[in-house]
Amino acid sequence: MAEVERRHVAVVLPPREGFGPQSAGAIALLQARLADPGSAPAGPFAVTVLGARQDGPVFPLPYVPVLDSWWPPGSDARYAAGLRRALLPLRPALIEVHNRPDLARRLAAWFPPQRIALFLHNDPRGMRGAKTAAHRSALSRRLGAVVCVSAFLARCWTEGTSGLPAPRVLPNCLDLCRLPPALAPEQRAPRIVFAGRLVADKGADSFVAACAEALPLLPGWEAVMIGADRFRPDSPETPFTEALRPRAQAAGVRLLGYQDHESVMVELSRAAIAVLPSRWQEPFGLAALEAMANGAALIATRRGGLAELTEDVSVPIEAEDVAGIAQAIVGLARDPKRRASLSQAGLERARAYDLPAARRQLDQLRMELLRP
Repeated sequence: MAEVERRHVAVVLPPREGFGPQSAGAIALLQARLADPGSAPAGPFAVTVLGARQDGPVFPLPYVPVLDSWWPPGSDARYAAGLRRALLPLRPALIEVHNRPDLARRLAAWFPPQRIALFLHNDPRGMRGAKTAAHRSALSRRLGAVVCVSAFLARCWTEGTSGLPAPRVLPNCLDLCRLPPALAPEQRAPRIVFAGRLVADKGADSFVAACAEALPLLPGWEAVMIGADRFRPDSPETPFTEALRPRAQAAGVRLLGYQDHESVMVELSRAAIAVLPSRWQEPFGLAALEAMANGAALIATRRGGLAELTEDVSVPIEAEDVAGIAQAIVGLARDPKRRASLSQAGLERARAYDLPAARRQLDQLRMELLRP
């Protein structure tokens, strides 16, 4: 039987997104996961990722760096022009633009707009080209699809509009088969983990302040923070991280700095408790999904997409309520049955976000966009 020809899809990253083991953020990690042919039989689509030139190694996947241009003026326009030059010889059947409405609009002037899908990983109301309801309405009517990683983001997209179809919701995913073996609750280290960017939006300071109250009441327990201001090993020191360090030391919290994704997953698979005190209206909450998928009992706010992801499988907190966060940590640390229950509930919730199901949903959307 003749092999069916695979259709070509171009996945366009934001211009500042890394695409390598030491540089990838959440968007790039997700696209590498979805495009990796080594974790599943070849599907109906062949994927090439396009993004900025990388200084370090890239993932072992088809990747085209977008070359800088001297014209037209403006970094966004130059990136769009470079993308056009890179896309023309590829002749993709579909173009998937991630997190850049303005870039999707520019590309729609050069390529068939109904073959372009805009994928949103953050609140579009603060993005160039989508800040107003009129901008979002125009894009919805012109592009082939608008896709959001959560129902929360879909509501943000349609705010103030009328008569628009709701965006498609394709949540983030994990390849559960590639995660380290999760230890049973009784085998886990008495450790409380914060894993994420060390920024105010993620509530890093609230975690330190809560641990300062909780740890003296929990002999034998420790708290660690994994992350830095940026998703890279050479992340710069910022005024926020500089101020956080002495407070963390005084609270007995160890700062482990940036770790690659695999190392973070290993830590979460062994720790008893993960805390996500985010102030930000989380567009999805990938850090929460990673904690649950690795069996850590989760304490988290209900900000943005976290509400739909962690409902009934985590201890709810408020980011500014330091005493409440400390109380939640102490209560969970002292209650092994509750930790075991949350660990199991989190593992079951994470199964709904496994990679094979996400690939099927994405392939279905791609096939719909290719219909005449």
